[in-house]
Amino acid sequence: MDRNTLLLFAGIGALLLLASLVGFFLKKRSGDRPNPVIDNLNARINAWWVMVLVIGIAFLFGNNGVVLLFYFVSFYALREFMTLTPTRRSDYPALVAAFYFALPMQYLLIALGWYGLFAIFIPVYLFLLLPILASLGGDTTRYLERAAKVQWGLMIAVYCISSVPALLTLDIPGYEGRNLLLIAWLIIVVQLSDVLQYVCGKLFGKHKIAPNLSPSKTVEGFVGGVALATLIGASLCWITPFAFWQAALFALLVCMLGFAGGLVMSAIKRDRGVKDWGHMIEGHGGMLDRLDSVCFAAPVFFHMVRYWWA
Repeated sequence: MDRNTLLLFAGIGALLLLASLVGFFLKKRSGDRPNPVIDNLNARINAWWVMVLVIGIAFLFGNNGVVLLFYFVSFYALREFMTLTPTRRSDYPALVAAFYFALPMQYLLIALGWYGLFAIFIPVYLFLLLPILASLGGDTTRYLERAAKVQWGLMIAVYCISSVPALLTLDIPGYEGRNLLLIAWLIIVVQLSDVLQYVCGKLFGKHKIAPNLSPSKTVEGFVGGVALATLIGASLCWITPFAFWQAALFALLVCMLGFAGGLVMSAIKRDRGVKDWGHMIEGHGGMLDRLDSVCFAAPVFFHMVRYWWA
């Protein structure tokens, strides 16, 4: 880690420490009476401590550590997605190919920096291969739905999430050796947008923005959260290759995409009749519950940075 990375993690640690103190005093003030809101808040803060610690350890091991971390993130995200969608015996060849061929191959290509292949490996070659494998069983019951499910899960959980460590492959003039900070910037802005939309919604929210998909999302929360996260993203331009106004535009873009990703993933959950993708992260639900916004923001951010800066 360089000096800027250490300063960034020190700032994150200070914010989490402040949040922990606030949670502690709120809990103490409520006494022995159970308070679901405060208990959920403290559970989320504790989960954030663990997540920041894991990311920090991965950063200590450099590029390979980050690639390995997101490999496991994609594995558990894909597992959550497939667990909530019905499968049949004839889907097993496609599932085996998704977990034990497509997933490791995508991250190997990223580790090798082979952009020409990892950019099209899943959306082209696996998109064609998976339905072929599913058809070999001869089971036509809901075939189109089942084939699309595996393709969609692989795109979200592997292709989209792998776009985060793919930022390490970019050769940006004047920014050599600092790509880890670009990953940190993306995650911080998108995740803060989620948190600030929730906070602004609780404080000022009156008008539901998508009541059938996510009842907690409001117009006021969306506007306030995106605006604040955009401002924070612009103020963090010193850890990016962007100027202030460029960082602001990118922050606005990833916040908007993150919000859209949250709505899409909520629609899938409502279709499956569940509230959360899983229970892996206390206070946050499953892996996909925490990364739904990153899934949609990461690939667009990666390709735009590559096109304009690399």
